[in-house]
Amino acid sequence: MLGTQKSHARLFYESDLEAHIAENHLLRAIDRFVDLGGVRVELRGFDSRTGRPSIDPELILRMLIIGYVMG
Repeated sequence: MLGTQKSHARLFYESDLEAHIAENHLLRAIDRFVDLGGVRVELRGFDSRTGRPSIDPELILRMLIIGYVMG
């Protein structure tokens, strides 16, 4: 089952994470150019119909990009 990321922005904390990240941060610049919207559609054929839902493929790719860029 293909997982999806559900955003619960202010569920567990009072502050806004966006307010703590500088506007000129490198990851914000990368996010403007990287479009991962079609990843789920492209990977749907590799999805298993049994078991627990997977981690959202868009989230995994974003984590890999962050890991590569931030070292």
